[in-house]
Amino acid sequence: MTETEVFHVKHSPASDDSPLDDTPLARELADLSTRRRALEHASVTLPTATRIITVSNQKGGVGKTTSAVNLAAALAHVGARVLVIDLDPQGNASTALGIPHSADTPSIYDVLIDDFPLVDVVQSSPESDLLQCAPSTIHLAGAEIELVALVAREHRLRTALETYLAATTDAPHFVIIDCPPSLGLLTINAFTAASEVLIPIQCEYYALEGLGQLMGSVEMIQKHLNPRLHVSTILLTMFDARTRLSGEVADDVRTHFAGETLTTVIPRSVRVSEAPSFGQTVIAYDVQSAGAVAYREAAVEMLARGVEREGGR
Repeated sequence: MTETEVFHVKHSPASDDSPLDDTPLARELADLSTRRRALEHASVTLPTATRIITVSNQKGGVGKTTSAVNLAAALAHVGARVLVIDLDPQGNASTALGIPHSADTPSIYDVLIDDFPLVDVVQSSPESDLLQCAPSTIHLAGAEIELVALVAREHRLRTALETYLAATTDAPHFVIIDCPPSLGLLTINAFTAASEVLIPIQCEYYALEGLGQLMGSVEMIQKHLNPRLHVSTILLTMFDARTRLSGEVADDVRTHFAGETLTTVIPRSVRVSEAPSFGQTVIAYDVQSAGAVAYREAAVEMLARGVEREGGR
């Protein structure tokens, strides 16, 4: 069963008193259809300056890479130019965007360790001309150790990115950095290069586990390396409307982080899980599915919040 299937129910005399459109499934499909129509008519304003966002959570399994690539694709879907920097040695973001990242592929490793220009490693995703990626390769697994001996080891990504943005004629509206689920030199490079942190939090037990440590890491970077860095966005993922737990976790997160938490929640979705195995984001795999609609809504909300912040300066 997929999110977009329509089911034909044969009525029996006993069921005639219960309208088909009052079943939970029918209500869910009607709500999804309404949300799709709203997205078709949504008006968006793209940022005037590049927003550099690190997607981070030191707790694994929260949908970090999934959210990074699907938000990037959703932003490209509404016309934003987006560059994804895959700073995770696993290379899952590169895979999901359909970007080759074999061992001999020029990658973000070469930028960090050998001072390659970032423009020399950026590739366009087959999904969209607006969506690009600086891929990860297996070599990045050893970069943590190699970076220790290098000059300005915490600032190497920031320097490369600043040079890239200054030289390009069509600067991306968004740079989204997917980093490892640990606080090493790769993550520190991501924090130092970015101005915003987006934290995906799963709506499950121990959702806030490790969040205090992450907030402490952000404060440390603010104090010593990058005073511009701040947590701008919290995205609730793996939401299951059938369970009380998901609602309680969402309420708890919004209580503690009211200003940062998006109204949009990302549901558990078969389509979202399937898409990477085809080398695609869910936006390319099934743009009308519930998971894709949720990420598109999150992207529109992020753009709207960005406009509000710019207007409040």
